[in-house]
Amino acid sequence: MKMDDDELRRALAVLDSYNAQLETLTRQVEVLQLSLQETSRAGEALKAIGTAKEGDEILVPVGAGTFIPAIVSGKKTAIVGVGSRISVEKDVSVASDFMATRGSEISEALKKSISALSEMEMAAERLTVAVQQEYRSRQIVE
Repeated sequence: MKMDDDELRRALAVLDSYNAQLETLTRQVEVLQLSLQETSRAGEALKAIGTAKEGDEILVPVGAGTFIPAIVSGKKTAIVGVGSRISVEKDVSVASDFMATRGSEISEALKKSISALSEMEMAAERLTVAVQQEYRSRQIVE
């Protein structure tokens, strides 16, 4: 497909736009992956607390791959962030279910983001090939 100068300029502008969108989607995927890992760790900790008996010692994740030992008390509740910097106290089993639901939602968002990233990468690759072919054809002519 032969492009005139205006078409080539538009293609380059679209390619720049694709690259910016690819960077944004890549960051979004990374954030979602981290959120999913964090949610999974929180869910595992809540399950451990839920199955532990009063007085048992468990390891509680505090972030960055760090855990602290804690003794389980008779009160089995957790403070859970529910959004917009709001946290509520929930029974450990309810909090565990909440984390499982949150994990599913994040996982679904991650799948959609990865799919969008893949589609954008393919579109950018096709356009890159077309632009490169146009440049090659112009070099041959000159």
